[in-house]
Amino acid sequence: MKVVVGQGSCGVATGAKKTSAEFEKHIAAAGLDIPVEKTGCVGNCYLEPIVDIYGDGDVLAARYVRVQPAKVEEIVEKHLKGGSIVEELVISETDEKFLSSQKRIVLRNAGVINPESIDAYIAVGGYKAIEKALKDMSPEEVIEEVKISGLRGRGGAGFPTWFKWDAAKKNRGANKYMVCNADEGDPGAFMDRSVLEGDPHSLLEGMTIGGFAMGANEGVIYVRAEYPLAILRLEMAIEQSRGKGFLGKNLFGTGFDFDIRIKAGAGAFVCGEETALIASLEGERGMPRLKPPFPAEKGFWQQPTNINNVETFANVPWIIANGGAAFGAVGTDKSKGTKVFALAGKIKKGGLVEVPMGLPLKDVIYGIGDGIKNDKAFKAVQMGGPSGGCIPASLIDTPVDYENITKTGAIVGSGGMIVMDETTCMVDMARYFLDFTRKESCGKCNYCRVGTKRMLEILERITRGEGRDGDIELLTELAEKIKDGSMCGLGQTAPNPVLTTIRYFRNEYEDHIYNKKCTAHSCKALLTFEITDKCTGCTLCSRKCPAMAISGERKQKHVIDLDKCIRCGKCEESCNFGAILRD
Repeated sequence: MKVVVGQGSCGVATGAKKTSAEFEKHIAAAGLDIPVEKTGCVGNCYLEPIVDIYGDGDVLAARYVRVQPAKVEEIVEKHLKGGSIVEELVISETDEKFLSSQKRIVLRNAGVINPESIDAYIAVGGYKAIEKALKDMSPEEVIEEVKISGLRGRGGAGFPTWFKWDAAKKNRGANKYMVCNADEGDPGAFMDRSVLEGDPHSLLEGMTIGGFAMGANEGVIYVRAEYPLAILRLEMAIEQSRGKGFLGKNLFGTGFDFDIRIKAGAGAFVCGEETALIASLEGERGMPRLKPPFPAEKGFWQQPTNINNVETFANVPWIIANGGAAFGAVGTDKSKGTKVFALAGKIKKGGLVEVPMGLPLKDVIYGIGDGIKNDKAFKAVQMGGPSGGCIPASLIDTPVDYENITKTGAIVGSGGMIVMDETTCMVDMARYFLDFTRKESCGKCNYCRVGTKRMLEILERITRGEGRDGDIELLTELAEKIKDGSMCGLGQTAPNPVLTTIRYFRNEYEDHIYNKKCTAHSCKALLTFEITDKCTGCTLCSRKCPAMAISGERKQKHVIDLDKCIRCGKCEESCNFGAILRD
């Protein structure tokens, strides 16, 4: 028997370390010889801290959810000592469906193994794929297997992985480099972080296989410095791999040398672009370079370089172990395999999901995510982060694959999926993402540096109720010029959130500009609050109002002084009778 506590960032943030320490204390006090181990995020982030109890033969006996330290003693006494499952703390059938509805390849070990133990990875078949590649396959055969799989880069562009490896292999250089882009900068995205924290060895193995295929002897993982737990576990994994002879010299006695090091990035979103990432690796400011030459020809230190993201590499060991055809059998004709998404926003069950390419958006949002919080109306989903776009409710049956998502004006991107309900203002959503890209622009291109600033100024005016006739047309014109005039992907995609919200939610822009109203009743400058006849005169709203804008006698209808009102919404939140009307 053993106790396993989920300790990814989501688990730690909800108190998993304290829960783990409490288990150790109560187990020792009970005189039991039961180990307490850790694992990464299993995906049900909304249920953390999650605790799994394994019985004989490592069979899962029970999964307990939302296990705060105060609940630990009961589990120890009733389950570990008494052998009776604490039913009220066990995961529900509907929450189990969150996982059972998925197809897991990248997340195959997430929440299952101890990420800080290489033996745990080896026990589930780890490092067998690299051994197979080195001993039984040529570099050309590895690339062919990846080609058969149809694996496309999971970092955003969806470029065929085999083609990039093959191009780097064919270019000559004194040294070649295999680089992992772990600079996950999209707001609301945490796919790569969870893999790094929960299954770091799958990344190392995938990079080593790729290094063998393209003829590289050195790998570099460019990871965000804001991911301290991921970096810690990567460092541990690299040291353990070297100790076992899976990294370093003469791997598996084949004469192939390959090692990996970590470079912590400074958190610049533009460094997700491969040439900017390379500049940062070389100690320069992270700014894009013109292509061609492409990194496969002249990349890191002007040598042939391949760059893929974490999720792409994590697929590779499974593909080599199980065959490219097995991977290719999942998904659609042109978008093969699975894709990991980070479900966030106004969703009931937020977390990590991995589904076959081609699954309709509806099945992800309602089938796995269980729909919208508080059963409000689904309005849109933002895909692809700041580089993506908003897909409206009318297109909820859209298959999630590269081709169909691109048709909507959004992109699959790295896998962020932010769900929005009827209370979300789409103009303000566009403003938020454009503010992000404007701040993250490296400033090299005039159109990106100045154009995004001018677009943001217009959006800010509109959300303040100062929009003017022609603003929508001006936004569209600026957006198209920024897309055409920018050198790298950041500028070329920065206008996407604005263009898609204008395309699908033009009425909201028009309401802001011409009617001075926010359709979603969200933009503070356009809000008004009124106390209706439902008011009982309980005085709670007046006591909660920070601006002292509400007056009235006890048990009499109160009124709001709109000149004093700061539109904070405290009155609406505090009213128990639904007497506050927001307009």
